[in-house]
Amino acid sequence: MTTADETSLFEQALASYQQGAPIEEVIASFLQITRQEPRLSAGWTCLAWLQLLDNQPQAALRSARNAVKLNPQDPQARINLSLAMLETDAKGVREHVELVQRLRAMAPELAGELDDAIADGLARRPDWQALLKIKAWLNA
Repeated sequence: MTTADETSLFEQALASYQQGAPIEEVIASFLQITRQEPRLSAGWTCLAWLQLLDNQPQAALRSARNAVKLNPQDPQARINLSLAMLETDAKGVREHVELVQRLRAMAPELAGELDDAIADGLARRPDWQALLKIKAWLNA
């Protein structure tokens, strides 16, 4: 598979998510993407987010750890890891949240993207307590 094919599959999966496709279908697409391109951090980041939305915190924890390992400076990957850690009662959430706070301060455009992702998550899962907690910490 070529990089253009991978990008196309990624973009198609992302578009189907944004268009409201069933979460199980979108998860299946991102599972395929991460199998075909295991070093694509964005694939792991999206997969972790979807797994969190689908209340699969253990799977999300594994996916988010892969995303952070591949791209330690990705704030969305860190948010996903923090969420998965909160939902699985893992220790060490604070260091990830503090890093995201620093990244937000250094790159305001990232702050807007993260705020959009948080709003999307709460629109799709309004009672998401871990995300409400992360949102409060980031805005403190």
